[in-house]
Amino acid sequence: MMEVTLDDIRAARERISSGIYSSPCPDSIPLSEICGSRIDCKLDYLQRTGSFKERGARNALLLLNDSQRRAGVIAASAGNHALGLAYHGMLLGVKVTVVMPKFAPLIKITTCRRLGATVILEGESFGAARQHAEALAARERLAYVHGFDDPAIIAGQGTVGLEILEQAPDMEAVVVPVGGGGLVAGVSLAVKSIKPGVMVIGVEPENAAGFTAALAAGQPVDVPVLPTLADGLAVGRVGSLAFATARPRVDRVVTVSEEELSLAVLRLAELEKSVVEGAGAAPLAACMSGKLPELAGRNVVLILSGGNIDPMILNRVIEKGLVADGRLCRFMAVVTDRPGGLARLAELIARTGASIKEISHERAFSGPDVATADVLCTVETADREHIGRLFELLHDSGIAIREWDAGDRDFGSRKR
Repeated sequence: MMEVTLDDIRAARERISSGIYSSPCPDSIPLSEICGSRIDCKLDYLQRTGSFKERGARNALLLLNDSQRRAGVIAASAGNHALGLAYHGMLLGVKVTVVMPKFAPLIKITTCRRLGATVILEGESFGAARQHAEALAARERLAYVHGFDDPAIIAGQGTVGLEILEQAPDMEAVVVPVGGGGLVAGVSLAVKSIKPGVMVIGVEPENAAGFTAALAAGQPVDVPVLPTLADGLAVGRVGSLAFATARPRVDRVVTVSEEELSLAVLRLAELEKSVVEGAGAAPLAACMSGKLPELAGRNVVLILSGGNIDPMILNRVIEKGLVADGRLCRFMAVVTDRPGGLARLAELIARTGASIKEISHERAFSGPDVATADVLCTVETADREHIGRLFELLHDSGIAIREWDAGDRDFGSRKR
């Protein structure tokens, strides 16, 4: 197995510098306040195609020999690697074919085609897409550019680490999203080689915890991948080279839930005015989750690795984040089916300062009591304490709550 060295990363930085944006790494006062650390954010979602993947893609393309350049390249990708290859293939005159799993976001598929790549949708998982791409590479004699387990790719991604070391010289920890492992391998190699005292922490979704499984097994293993907002991290098996590079250098790996990812996307949109995809929001999700107490008060860099979230998904993600935050609540109230019953419910909701977003009246399926009706309400609230006050008022006013959803099924159990 080939090794990647710090010299490889430095050479990659020089090689790709003319075509890659050295993204800023500003501090964030609001994120520092909510995380309890001094937070800087490496804004690599500001790359031309919206993710760090451009770095490795350009490095790999520039290392092709003449015959490979003429024939073109092929890759399997959930989206961002494909976009990086397509864009830099266009700039460098290299034909690019990408195979994406069928769940790939539409925005990534459309953009990739607009950049001139041939896009093939194949398989229900990244693994299936990769198998198809490898078969096509052998049949068509195309150079296969692996999205995360290639020395050139890892070296290119490692340039993020070199930039962070210069931009945040007081950094004590860096939090890195983990999918196939290429980014965390490159960043950990760069950071630990130059400043070994810096903690490197990986974050992956609970629904695709391949690196965690590899650490437990001592080697990369196949893991089931469930649907996740962090689709860019939805890889069923980490790369062998990436794992071998990252394993001795990564201090800790944590997983985050879908709710935590949604809340992180919401926080970045609200507090940083940044539209970041689930994979890019994973480092913030980990810091907000309380799973990294060792970072309290430390200088921490979060790598916001990508911003290619489907606009149709973004709306649903924000709503889920609002639910997780206690700012959107849905409940079924039982009211008297007489004149004024519904008006009284609305008045009580308004009395607490909550705002009704949706309301529907149900009689036929509300049970055997013909004197009552069910009312399904979706209300906007300030926080979980506000929901508690609302439920208390309804309870004290004699209005029963049949069921509710406030992002936490245990929240209002005493209110039944």
